[in-house]
Amino acid sequence: MNRIVVKVGSNVLNRADGKLDVTRMSAIVDQIAWLRQQGHEVILVTSGAVACGRSELHTDHSLDSVEQRQLFSAIGQVKLVGLYYDLFREYHIQVGQVLTMKENFEPGEQYENQQACMRVMLENGVLPVVNENDTVCVTELMFTDNDELSGLIARMMKADALILLTNVDGIFTAAPDQPDARLIRVVHPDDDLAQHIDSHHSSNGRGGMVSKYNTARAVAAEGIRVIIANGTRPDILPSLLQNADNTPHTEFVN
Repeated sequence: MNRIVVKVGSNVLNRADGKLDVTRMSAIVDQIAWLRQQGHEVILVTSGAVACGRSELHTDHSLDSVEQRQLFSAIGQVKLVGLYYDLFREYHIQVGQVLTMKENFEPGEQYENQQACMRVMLENGVLPVVNENDTVCVTELMFTDNDELSGLIARMMKADALILLTNVDGIFTAAPDQPDARLIRVVHPDDDLAQHIDSHHSSNGRGGMVSKYNTARAVAAEGIRVIIANGTRPDILPSLLQNADNTPHTEFVN
């Protein structure tokens, strides 16, 4: 896996109170730095902007859901990228922010400009940090979630692998907390796991396992290796690369 897209979801980066878990974020940065040291190119698709903004500002009047998303993401995006900048700087890694919208993935000039921007970043050793432009992307303009975004990035940049980090080990045959639940390690193109996918999504984000499943199937169909794994496990990224057989995860193969 030379070029890897790592997507880190809200349920990995956020604490139970909805605020950003800086310790977990730092651990993810350490692991991505390790990937780079092993010679891998990495593109990071990250959630967390709204959580950052929510912890910074307390409004004195009620806001609707769109207003909250726009306000908190506008404030939080600054803090989020600042944190990534400081954490990666410890490893002498330069980061660059890419804020994108769904329309940027339509064929045409915007798509080509975005692709060229990220290509020149990688060629010059800069780590792209990608997120949706939540300040202007509302209602029909939004991605389904960052799972969809990461899949589009993986295909656009012809990645070798997409790793979706969530707060469970992968896809199970039942709810993970059930005693009879079994982790599904490999998913083949003809496997239909719809009966095993819980439609519930976390309170911290818009996605859920349905979204990850749909993204993983679509991306794997184009020959890109896709892994769903638990981003709260210590050193999950090195473990997946060095000792995958003994590391819980779900992999989609084509």
